[in-house]
Amino acid sequence: MKFKNHIRVARLAMGASLLIGLGDYVLLKIGEPIGPFLFAFGLMGVCALGLNLFTGKCGFLFEDDISPITLIVILLSNLIFGYLIGIVFGLIDDTVLVAASTKVANWDFSGEFFLKSVLCGVIMYLAVAIYRKGSPIGVLLGVPLFIFCGFQHSIANVITMGVALSFSWSILLCVAGNLVGALLAWYICAPYLITPPKTNE
Repeated sequence: MKFKNHIRVARLAMGASLLIGLGDYVLLKIGEPIGPFLFAFGLMGVCALGLNLFTGKCGFLFEDDISPITLIVILLSNLIFGYLIGIVFGLIDDTVLVAASTKVANWDFSGEFFLKSVLCGVIMYLAVAIYRKGSPIGVLLGVPLFIFCGFQHSIANVITMGVALSFSWSILLCVAGNLVGALLAWYICAPYLITPPKTNE
């Protein structure tokens, strides 16, 4: 029974990778300023369809009582299928290869890169949390926000690696940073998002 559940979790994660892949592809294809806004289609689709995206789930680890094993299945499925999706995009469109290769070459295993990943995690948690409250504005503005700021999204990054047919160990730092940022945002904001604070009015 658990195995079947993990398969379902993985399939929903593959769907999320596909949507984020489409967003990353259009960003690589046309760049700024339009690309970041079109990228939001990916996260909007993930939220609307209830798919499993690591960066959209990890901040709700405790809030939704997600088991660590389930989160690991989501992450591995996102990373593996995301990389494969990236390879496909690179094969069908040579124009995105240069943009992807340039991006990957600029990623490093540094404190700055980690902090950029943490801040992306913060935005991702807040974007999904706002969506859960009934407004798409968090997704529609949150995604362009982290892209324009140069913050690092682990699943988008692994897709870009697939497009470039390359690999960077910075992905580990990015995953860790996204997790830390999302949980930090949850710790600070969740009590107010779940139960509005009392006022003196």
